[in-house]
Amino acid sequence: MKSRLFIYVSLAVDLLIALSKFVAAAITGSASMISEGIHSVIDAISQVLLIWGIKTSKRQADAGRPFGYGKELYFWSFIVSLVIFSLGGCISFYEGLMHFKHPEFTGSPMWNYIILVIAFVFNLVSMVAALKAFNKQRGAYPFWKAVIRTKDPSTIIVLLGDFGDLLGLAVAFVGIYLGQLFHNPYYDAVASMIIGLILIGISGFLIRESKSLLLGETSSRRTIRRVISLAEADSSVLKVKKHFSTYMSPEDILLQLNTVFKANLTTKQITDAIERITKTIQSEFPNMKQIFIEPVAK
Repeated sequence: MKSRLFIYVSLAVDLLIALSKFVAAAITGSASMISEGIHSVIDAISQVLLIWGIKTSKRQADAGRPFGYGKELYFWSFIVSLVIFSLGGCISFYEGLMHFKHPEFTGSPMWNYIILVIAFVFNLVSMVAALKAFNKQRGAYPFWKAVIRTKDPSTIIVLLGDFGDLLGLAVAFVGIYLGQLFHNPYYDAVASMIIGLILIGISGFLIRESKSLLLGETSSRRTIRRVISLAEADSSVLKVKKHFSTYMSPEDILLQLNTVFKANLTTKQITDAIERITKTIQSEFPNMKQIFIEPVAK
């Protein structure tokens, strides 16, 4: 199982930063700081749900779930994406809209600047931890191509969440600075609305990716071609007629091969061949933990 220490790092960071942001917002009345505080709380909730999803996805298969509980992670990742959208994005946008209608800006903004700088540093630490984990997973794939192709939603949720945090902090900083420079609280309110839109945009992407994984994604074409090559290299096999695969979790692939065996083989010979092919495939692709090879006619 891949290390997911970065999720716990992100959770600790979000809880500390959320508290500091709300303290700054209470002192200054800044709308964008309230939005940023909400953003950090939602991020912390997201980490908790991801940790729960990872934990439940490790449960052993049983009579009720013969293929295991791996998709628990995909389900909770989908819920997290919705939470970020509905609570983070919409509430932040609404908070900015309310402050736009009823502008209020009191106290020294210096507290805001201090908290924003501290939050930026801690979020950067969290993002670097998530980025290191993601880089190990993506290998030679380009960054954005790997984001789209990844089968581990927990990594990209934390990574893009931290990216959204950093972008939101930058927007909040600009909004507070312009509001102070021009003595106009509307800049702060607009910044809060922009932060909400950033969250909504990121969440929309995450919802799409999480939904795709939840519905089921297949192994790459290159992997399937290699699997078929390994199966057809066995002396008992004529050809692989059809193939089906789906990710049950980031580290659990279910594979079915409808295979045409040579004529005149006994049942034992076919059974031995199936066992042999399964071991050959799993030796190269250990994530293919559930392999079903079905003999079929030409």
